[in-house]
Amino acid sequence: MNLLVTGGAGFIGSNYVRLVLKKHPQARISIVDALTYAGNLSTIRDVLASDRVKFFPGHIQDPCVIEGIIKSEQISHIVNFAAESHNDRSLLDSGSFIQTDVYGVHILLEATRKFKLERMLHVSTDEVYGSILEGAFTEQSPIEPNTPYSASKAGGDLQCRAHSISYQTPVVVTRGGNNYGPFQYPEKLIPFFATRLIDGKKVPVYGDGNQVREWVHVMDHCSGIDTVLHAGKVGEVYNIGDSNERRNNEIVKILLEETGRDESLVKSIPDPRKGAHDRRYSMTTEKTQALGWKPEHDFEKYLRDTVKWYKERQDWWRPITEIPAFQDFIKRFYGPTLGSDL
Repeated sequence: MNLLVTGGAGFIGSNYVRLVLKKHPQARISIVDALTYAGNLSTIRDVLASDRVKFFPGHIQDPCVIEGIIKSEQISHIVNFAAESHNDRSLLDSGSFIQTDVYGVHILLEATRKFKLERMLHVSTDEVYGSILEGAFTEQSPIEPNTPYSASKAGGDLQCRAHSISYQTPVVVTRGGNNYGPFQYPEKLIPFFATRLIDGKKVPVYGDGNQVREWVHVMDHCSGIDTVLHAGKVGEVYNIGDSNERRNNEIVKILLEETGRDESLVKSIPDPRKGAHDRRYSMTTEKTQALGWKPEHDFEKYLRDTVKWYKERQDWWRPITEIPAFQDFIKRFYGPTLGSDL
């Protein structure tokens, strides 16, 4: 298998490369990443030491980049992690999300069809379903995204569906829950809060903090993706989650305990989405488990291990949080509410 991993210098993509190197000793991997704000070569320094991995800078929206890699590396499979992937950022710049998450997916699908690749897997999110107060979404549930980010991801999903039906393009889609684990860019809830609490800084909690999210460890997510890549049915969608629903307040409590901080550092702020903040995510995963996959990481243990990782790997995240562009985003989005507490 000659595998092209797009967005492979990001959080989930880099961990997937690590899994493939271990699980598939004959596989050769090409990584393409635009190295925008969330992609960093420091995240894949270890995997680039392997003679089975090559890195190519570039955007998935550029057909010359994608087609050039496919031809030169004789690619047989694509796994697409490349995405603009933060709800808060999508409120500030929705256009770039459409370019990557919709048009970029189109370019990958066209390349898969043109070069007759064996399979493409598109990594999506449970957020395309929207919010559900009771019960759980299945793969047959309607998609009702509520933010520019989730709408752009839904657009990519629909491109995959259309290609599969119209052209018989061999594509499958996975929809994952909220991920946690090492190497997550420090603007997402767990690493953002962990890194700020390590420094004794206040953390912002939207509203009452009772929003419910379904958390899955990044390596469980990656193993699910790999299972679907090899055993999933072409044209189908597969949910990957841990049936592990937690309120944001529960997450914050564990983060406070692991960093030795107290609730004086927690500040409630109004939701900038003005009512569009999804209250609860929940989805079934029986379809993926029927392929032989199941999650194996206990949430609380590995969440605490994740905080310990951020304590130990300040050499990785501090250079990121000190970048002016990162600080500018935090000030633009949280400054009006956190003020001097930022």
